[in-house]
Amino acid sequence: MQKSSACSSSSVNSHSVSNNENHRSSTSKCITEWICEVGNQAVWSLSSCRRGYGVEHLRDNIIDTFWQSDGQLPQLLNIQFHRKTSISQIYIYTDYKFDESYTPSRISIRVGSHFNDLKELQTLDLTEPTGWVAIPIKDGVKSIRTFMLQIAVLSNHQNGRDTRMRQIRIHAPVEGRHYPLELFGFKEGLTAMIESTRISMSIMQRYKLNDKLNILCSHDE
Repeated sequence: MQKSSACSSSSVNSHSVSNNENHRSSTSKCITEWICEVGNQAVWSLSSCRRGYGVEHLRDNIIDTFWQSDGQLPQLLNIQFHRKTSISQIYIYTDYKFDESYTPSRISIRVGSHFNDLKELQTLDLTEPTGWVAIPIKDGVKSIRTFMLQIAVLSNHQNGRDTRMRQIRIHAPVEGRHYPLELFGFKEGLTAMIESTRISMSIMQRYKLNDKLNILCSHDE
């Protein structure tokens, strides 16, 4: 099946680069105290998508939008980094309550240098998931270093044909820190995070947080 332009990562990649350039000088050091989200450093592509529901919706920090496939299973999400990158966790946001048969029930995580040498790292069964699904990415006790990640949707609930995912986050190791996923995708979580961590107004102004907060950091190896 020929992919439409919405299934490529060009719009997401250019958006990420421009945001990264605007924020790198003020956030690259301090923001790693919270989180290191490295998905913006990769090129994203899909095996298929329905028109208007492309790859950009996996990275827009809005849980009301979603990618929807348009083709037979398995569906593939390809995340290719420009250099070998340490990965500790993948977080996927799904909503069975709204998506029902579109919700993945079994996924495979694969890593490698390119499409031709991908190896399956793990498979994961999901039971009516709603919210963030955390997937540790480990080789024994160590985080994985890879050029490419592939998330393969092998089956959906109720034998559904097409797939929906709402957000995906790729996290690099940040020793001794937690990953406040409530920063991504909804205003209420951001308010709760601010109250619980008591972030000063000076930091708030520095990062210019808003309802669509997009946390970026540079991850130098």
